[in-house]
Amino acid sequence: MNNRILQHRRPKPANILLAALICILMTVPAGCTPTTVALTGGTTLGVAAAREGGLKVAGNDAAIRLQIHDLWFKHDFDMYRKLSMTVREGRVLITGTVPDPDMRVDAVRLAWLADGVREVINEVNVDDGRGFRGYVGDSMTTANIRTRMTFSPDIQSINYTVDTVGGVVYLMGVAQDEQELERAIEVARNARGVENVVSYVRLRGEQPPALMAQPDKPREFTSPARAEIEETQIH
Repeated sequence: MNNRILQHRRPKPANILLAALICILMTVPAGCTPTTVALTGGTTLGVAAAREGGLKVAGNDAAIRLQIHDLWFKHDFDMYRKLSMTVREGRVLITGTVPDPDMRVDAVRLAWLADGVREVINEVNVDDGRGFRGYVGDSMTTANIRTRMTFSPDIQSINYTVDTVGGVVYLMGVAQDEQELERAIEVARNARGVENVVSYVRLRGEQPPALMAQPDKPREFTSPARAEIEETQIH
């Protein structure tokens, strides 16, 4: 009987390097060691290749994840610690619980700054003690605006994130052009319960300030109902 000699097939250097890159990008803080990479290189590559789009898409998603984590960490360590994120094909899902609405708004705003982001899904809960009524009112306003944007033929709603805090609507995302942005702002302004609209939306083709934790001054718009009240008070 011939003795069969089983040889251990060593991963190719190129595969090890690629596995190391994906491992580093997809785990923050990273826990990959040379031994871990060598042992799991084939598995890492297999999982990444099995995803829709293959290694290239997986690498892009990992880079987006790294950018957002870096922005959160530099802006507020508590934000970085409390929130979780999933990235698939440029779509970012943010979950977790934060102590105030401003942190939720900032987390979503910073996520949109990462290069390659196509959509940000905000599932962050706020434990701020405002009460159930205030939370429900803001949630209904947000849902109303999202529905109107979804059914508007002039707006690609997938490119926008809507958040409402105390009657103030925050729009974030990427507009195809000025006309679409104006239409999105108009939809938000005319929604019931809206006092002001703050836009962090950038136009398609504009380079996001991906390494800046502080935004440019946002565009603010007063709702028609509030503008009418203010005009009455002046006169």
